This record gives sequence, C-alpha cells and structure tokens, in this order.
Amino acid sequence: MQICQSKIRIRQEIARLRAAGQTIGLVLTMGLWQKLACVFFCIALCAGPGLANEPQKGTVTKLPIPRYVSLKASEGNVRRGPSLTHRIDWILKLRNMPLRVVAEHGHWRKVLDFEGAGGWIHYSLLSGGRTVMIVQDHVDLRNQPAAQSLVTARLERNVLARLLSCNPNWCRLSSAGFKGWAPKAALWGITETEVFD
Repeated sequence: MQICQSKIRIRQEIARLRAAGQTIGLVLTMGLWQKLACVFFCIALCAGPGLANEPQKGTVTKLPIPRYVSLKASEGNVRRGPSLTHRIDWILKLRNMPLRVVAEHGHWRKVLDFEGAGGWIHYSLLSGGRTVMIVQDHVDLRNQPAAQSLVTARLERNVLARLLSCNPNWCRLSSAGFKGWAPKAALWGITETEVFD
C-alpha cells in the first residue's frame, strides 16, 4: 500500500514539474523497486558473461562437468539410472575408451561415448587417465605440432591413443608404441580449449 502511494506521489510530482517546463533525470522518475531492478540488471549484465563461462562442478567430486575420463576395466555395465537396481542398457567392452562425464550421483557417473550414447556407470570402472579416439578416416602422427613436419605414423578411425599433452591446436599422442602430434579436430576425448603438458 505504501509503495503504491509513493508511486502516485512521484507521478504527481513528475507531472507538476513537466507542466512547469522543468526536465527530470531518469533516477528521479523511478520508484524504489525500479531502481533496485535496474541495479540488479546492471550487476547481472556485468557479471553474466563471467558467470556463464565458469565451469560447472560435480556435486560429488567437485571436478568440472563435463570432463573426460577413460574406461579402466575391460568391461563395464552402462545402466539406465544410478544404481544396481536399474536395468543395464549396454556393456562397454573397449578398455581405455574415452568417455565424457556429464553428471554425478553418489558413486555413479553419467557418461556419453563418442556417438552420444549414454548411461550411468560406477565410478570404480573409470580412470582419470586421458585417452582419445580418432574420429577421422585416418590421422598422421607428426614429430612436431605442425602440418609440414615429418610423419611418424598413421592412425585409422576409432583407434585409441593415450593423451600426453595438448597445445591450442595439436595434441601429443601415444599409440601402439608410436608417439607424435595430431590435430585436435581429428580427436574425440578432449575439449577445444583444453591445454596441458
């Protein structure tokens, strides 16, 4: 009730000042709730992009979500939900396969494979060791992170490789005793912006 009366008084004062030919600043024409809304809008506008770019953290591990891991076991059941009572939808049978963790619940992680198929898997079947899968028909491993450098090996589609390091455009891999650099665009199991030694 008090806010409504204040609005009426402010509007009456604005009308009186306008009739007298005086100009009024924006802040004077706004009620308290409008001023607060404007302040919160400005804060959200300034802080919004920074907050949007912050990585989401897992509720259990406090690690970034999404993140990449690999299958530690030679076989792992992928379930419809995060418990042993949920139905098994499919079975992973490729040890060291890279998986993308997109959610956490207790001892369970919701993962996606390179085709986007997903489900819940027990955390004990996963490793923090990083691997990638080749997603192009073939990729040349090079001795330096440059397209003109010497080719040391050629990896075919769906081959798994251990991830050793990455710069903005290239990753150093190890597979079947061969080591070399491959372009990030040819790999699944690493984000575009990820860089590490």
